[in-house]
Amino acid sequence: MSTIERILAEGGRTIDAPDDLEAVQALFTARGWSDGLPVVPPTPARVAAMLAYCDRPLDRPIAVVAPRYAPALPWRLAANAVMAGCRPEHFPLVVAAIEALAQPAVNLYGVQATTHPCSTLLLFNGPIPRALGVSGGCNALGPGHPANATIGRAVRLALLHIGGALPGSVDMATLGSPAKFTFCAAENEAQSPWEPLHVERGFAAEHSTVTVLGTEGPHNINDHESIGARSLLMTIAGTIATTGSNNAMHASTPIVAFCPEHAATVAAGGFTKASIREFLYQHAVEPMGRFAPENVERRLKKKFPERYAAGDADTPVTMVQAAEDFVIVVLGGAGKHSAYFPTFGTTRALTHAIATADGTPARSIDDFRRSGAT
Repeated sequence: MSTIERILAEGGRTIDAPDDLEAVQALFTARGWSDGLPVVPPTPARVAAMLAYCDRPLDRPIAVVAPRYAPALPWRLAANAVMAGCRPEHFPLVVAAIEALAQPAVNLYGVQATTHPCSTLLLFNGPIPRALGVSGGCNALGPGHPANATIGRAVRLALLHIGGALPGSVDMATLGSPAKFTFCAAENEAQSPWEPLHVERGFAAEHSTVTVLGTEGPHNINDHESIGARSLLMTIAGTIATTGSNNAMHASTPIVAFCPEHAATVAAGGFTKASIREFLYQHAVEPMGRFAPENVERRLKKKFPERYAAGDADTPVTMVQAAEDFVIVVLGGAGKHSAYFPTFGTTRALTHAIATADGTPARSIDDFRRSGAT
């Protein structure tokens, strides 16, 4: 028995479970330990193997997870990663995501408990996610990428089981979203004409990061005809401008994900990320008269009186509160389909380093190997 297995056994952190896989699934479902899909039984040996890639102190929480504000102790997080089907070397990315989501700017309490159909997007950058197979290419947010699927699911299971966001009791989403099973990808840095998101946000290119945000699933932006940058950006602005999303009425940071072909067109037109943001801020607008009168009086004018209290039906309403609020990334494969990710209410994208226990940005996944873990 390894040291970690002994810690789990001695702390009363194990239960006797039947050997039959179907019986195990039934047990976990009955106890509320499932997202509705089959799980991998988190045996002590499997949890120990996961913790072999955890350099954090085993007796200290990685974070506290809202809304329950329960401690995400390494063994608890590892058990959820096992259940999700993660490989042990994926575990440092799960740890980094939980650390990021716990930061106040993300407003995890609100994201977890709202009636809004949002989830927690994980967007990775840098060499470690690339080496682990986190995809930013074709179908990056769909099936076929084990790292994307299982890392995202591990985080979602931890939000359920540690954070306590159980559907119908804490998670009150009216409709929910398939993004609540897994919502994870990498930026397609190789096909981006601009600097990667993490570099733009102050990290070195050789660092690895995760950017997290409470957001809806992607809203498709289809434009196969535009051959000029301004024409294409008008399509994107038109998709963003809507009266039914939260972004016009909250200070938040929605994501615009350019597919590689659209990114190439816009960059060839001389647009930088900064000028894209400014264009979208100026053109992704709706006149106040398009909003329901009660929303104007009870929300827009009260939330932003300095901008809208004296407004009339022709007053332009922007979809973000400042141009720099738009987060610009490149994502996906071939095909002229970009995407817009509206956010839950007040939540801001936060980029966090995949770092070792002492805060040093990791250079490889081996930086997290625990000596004598198994």
